Amino acid sequence: MKHLFPIAKKSKQFMTKAVLTAVMFFFVYLMIFPLLWMVSSSLKSGKEVFGNPFRWLPETFQWSNYAKVWNNKYYPFGRMFMNSTIVVVISITLMLGISSLAAYAFAKMEFKGRNAFFFCFLATMMIPTQLLLIPRFIIFNSLGLYNTLQALVVCHLVNVLSVFLLRQQFVSIPQELSEAACIDGAGHFTILMRIMVPLAKPAFLSLLILSFVWFWNDYENPLIFIRSKELYTIPLGLQVYKDDFAAQYELMMAGSTIAIVPILIVFMFFQKYFIAGLSSGGVKG
Repeated sequence: MKHLFPIAKKSKQFMTKAVLTAVMFFFVYLMIFPLLWMVSSSLKSGKEVFGNPFRWLPETFQWSNYAKVWNNKYYPFGRMFMNSTIVVVISITLMLGISSLAAYAFAKMEFKGRNAFFFCFLATMMIPTQLLLIPRFIIFNSLGLYNTLQALVVCHLVNVLSVFLLRQQFVSIPQELSEAACIDGAGHFTILMRIMVPLAKPAFLSLLILSFVWFWNDYENPLIFIRSKELYTIPLGLQVYKDDFAAQYELMMAGSTIAIVPILIVFMFFQKYFIAGLSSGGVKG
């Protein structure tokens, strides 16, 4: 009878793994379903999007939907794509640079009231972003930045979460490395660029992914600070197919499918650093 116990144990483990796998596949399906529906709807005619009964594949693939969106006469998606790309690339570059400088100061530089100042800095995360819209509007209008892409870049320059994550990563780096570099005559900027940044590469790349998604999908700031249709970004531009063209969902889904491609590309390139960057240094400080 004893030889039956290992078999029963393995059978129980197999059933447990099978159930967990089935549950995980169910939740994966729930998350992927909207994306599959988006791609499917982008290839249908307007009548087929909400047709009854529902069909995943259209009778005729409407590849022209993508051409209609990209070459739209009044709201050219190509121009919106370029505006979003310009804003995101410049914003991420400047944001990571500013965040790394602030994180290094909080992690490695000794000055009076450092911890208290850092606590107050983190406390600003509790301020709803909506409360900042009116002050930003007044400032941008007085500086001549209203209705410019520069206004969208300025909105993204300071990111508290980025500073926090980089600070935690820098704290986890041994102080002896900084001290050795300081003895060799290196200044703070050299230590940051030659030691801290290379060792914190996973954190920077994970922030790059998160920031790309946040900035690329930003709808609120363009809605408030952009007026000219020539300066529309993708989230703001997609809305016109609902407001101005009587809810042409097939065109909206085609634009959304195009818009998600850069996010997938960025994530596929840097996914191996994503979890490592978020978890490393997270328990220190």
